[in-house]
Amino acid sequence: MNVTKAELIITAGNKSQFPEMNKPEVAFAGKSNVGKSSLLNCLVNRKALARTSSQPGKTQTINFYNVQDEIRFVDLPGYGYAKVSKTEREKWGKLIEDYLCNRENLREVILLIDIRHEVGKNDKMMYDWIAHYYERVNIIATKADKLNRSQVQKHIAMVKKGLGLRPTDRIMAFSSVSKLGKDEIWSMLDGVIVDYNNEQAEVLEEVSSEGNISED
Repeated sequence: MNVTKAELIITAGNKSQFPEMNKPEVAFAGKSNVGKSSLLNCLVNRKALARTSSQPGKTQTINFYNVQDEIRFVDLPGYGYAKVSKTEREKWGKLIEDYLCNRENLREVILLIDIRHEVGKNDKMMYDWIAHYYERVNIIATKADKLNRSQVQKHIAMVKKGLGLRPTDRIMAFSSVSKLGKDEIWSMLDGVIVDYNNEQAEVLEEVSSEGNISED
């Protein structure tokens, strides 16, 4: 997709602030400093749509981005930062749960993992939690430019094993520097848009048909 419009539409600190469910949404999860902001900026060809932070764990809200008036990118709070209080972690956890479990327009969940390192406990917990509710989890292995080509494949296998991926899950390497994986990710996102629009067209057709039957 040639992105010409991308904007932050709301920063939600509780579920009452979530926007109307009238566009397909794709959620991005991952530990602090895994590269979520860099990924989002790369996908929309911007430098500062999603601001990168030098203070891990600073983002305490769910940020909703409108892209081309066709899809929303949803940036979930980063997890796993030790200096965040237990109370704050519990608050974030409840906020994330409220979102992931109650958004009928949420079409895909993307979990970012740093490809350079073995899967951590928090990453595994997040994957298991998402996998409990969703038939497919999309894994983006970030910072692939830090490895050579042979290492990338080796570390992809390491992440697969560490998370215990299912056949329905997808994994792809990504680099915001080299743009590796960008086209593959957009291919998935374009599919989300097409499927959602087809679903809405079917709903409208059913409503129209029911209306015609009632008139008869």
